[in-house]
Amino acid sequence: MKYSGIGGQAVLEGVMMRNKERYAVSCWTPGGQLVVREHTVGRELVRPFKDIPLVRGFFAFIDSMVMGVKVLNESSDIYLSEEENEDGDSRKAEGESSEKKSSSAAGILVTVLSFIIGLGLAFALFTVLPSFLAGLYPGIEHRYVLRAILEGVGRVIIFIGYLVIISRLKDIQRVFCYHGAEHKSINCVEANMPLDVEHVRMCPREHKRCGTSFLFFVVIVSIIVGLFIRVDTLWLRVLIRLLLLPVVSGISYEILRAAGRSDSAVIRVLSAPGLLLQKLTVSEPDDRMIEAAIASVNAVFDWRQWQKENFDDPA
Repeated sequence: MKYSGIGGQAVLEGVMMRNKERYAVSCWTPGGQLVVREHTVGRELVRPFKDIPLVRGFFAFIDSMVMGVKVLNESSDIYLSEEENEDGDSRKAEGESSEKKSSSAAGILVTVLSFIIGLGLAFALFTVLPSFLAGLYPGIEHRYVLRAILEGVGRVIIFIGYLVIISRLKDIQRVFCYHGAEHKSINCVEANMPLDVEHVRMCPREHKRCGTSFLFFVVIVSIIVGLFIRVDTLWLRVLIRLLLLPVVSGISYEILRAAGRSDSAVIRVLSAPGLLLQKLTVSEPDDRMIEAAIASVNAVFDWRQWQKENFDDPA
């Protein structure tokens, strides 16, 4: 496997793929049409810090979350617009068009607000709750190492439990299948195989640069960082963890980045738990899902030229 630099994300009935400053969103409509929209990446927070290790990770994390909301909203717009067309509303008057734009803007606002609320709930679930539960242990005061270990164990249990629960939700299961199509397509290119449904189907669905692996690294790094927090007050511990989020995400990003560029024994050991967890968040796609992923790759990445430059015997 060689590092191609291409990455992506599962969206509503489709896949987003990004290569450097370009990204594409492919989405199946209810009518069976595969719509592909190509874009250029706009201004990003990470750009001034992209060559500064540790610092760039936090800003890259923020940018990826913003991009995630954006492409999810776009895939929803593609899917819902086609639904309206199937109901015989494809031709609208100017006033109706304005109403649709307002509705779309409202949808974006709702998505952003939901995203912010989701982040708050995630922070409470993975940070506040483990700290609170660890504080209930008898005689925990001033036993900072033990407290950090208890918090860490609680965080791991909550994280895995959360993945198990959402992996059983029907709608999420379909998204996880598109997640698999995304991974398998990237693996196909990086394994020097032709990018078609037949070869993509043969590839593994796990990938070392997956967001699931990143979240696992965040959990582990936060446990290690927690060993150095020497306060007993719950709100102060939570505040310190919040302030240390750029450090935690920065370290986690560098580990994930190294994993995508190396296949050393150390990297394989570090990547193993995240790859194992991907069995919960990455499912086997059908051919239609693979087609969506391939369309997105082809829109932003000349994989034939890349293979020609990186392999002695390209596909």
